[in-house]
Amino acid sequence: MNETNPQHWLDDSEELFSAAEINAAVEKIAREITHALADSKPLVLCVMNGATVFAGKLLPLLDFPLEFDSVRATRYRNTTTGGEILWKTFPETDMRDRTVLLLDDILDQGHTLAAISQKCREAGASRILIAVLTEKETGHPKPARADFIGLPAPNRYIFGCGMDIHGWWRNLAEIRVMKDKLTPGE
Repeated sequence: MNETNPQHWLDDSEELFSAAEINAAVEKIAREITHALADSKPLVLCVMNGATVFAGKLLPLLDFPLEFDSVRATRYRNTTTGGEILWKTFPETDMRDRTVLLLDDILDQGHTLAAISQKCREAGASRILIAVLTEKETGHPKPARADFIGLPAPNRYIFGCGMDIHGWWRNLAEIRVMKDKLTPGE
C-alpha cells in the first residue's frame, strides 16, 4: 500500500458498521452510563485522538453533571502495530477520591487502557470505569476490561469513526474493515 495515497485503504476496505449502527450503540452506552454514574459527578477522560469522535457523540447524551478532560497516550504512533506507551499529556484535573470514566475508541489488546487506568489509580481515583465504542474479539486475555461496550469487532484491522489507518480516515462516519487482511499492507 502507498501511505501517501490514503484512498487505497478506503478502496481496499468494506463497511463493518454503518453510521446508524454506531449511533444506536452510542445511545445504548449512554443509557448504561447514565444508570451507573448519574449520581457520581464523574471525571470523564477522553483518550486522544481516537476517542474524539466517540466522546463527541456520547457526551451530549449524558444528562448529568460531569467534568471532562483528556489524556494522550499511544502505542501506535500512526502505525498498525503497538509498541511502548508514549505519554503525551495527562490531565491536570484532580482525580483524588473521584470516579473516572475513560472513553476510548477501541479495546484491542488493552495495554494502553491498562496503563492509563494505573496512572489514574496513582493519581487517587477511587473508581475507574472504561467505555469503548468497539472491542476487538482477539481470543486472548487483556490487561484491561471495558465496563461499557458499543460494538464487538472482529480481530481484523478496522478504521473510521475516530480510529485511523496510518493517521488517516478518523473522520469516516462508519467503521470499516480491511478486506481479507489483519493489517493493511499484508
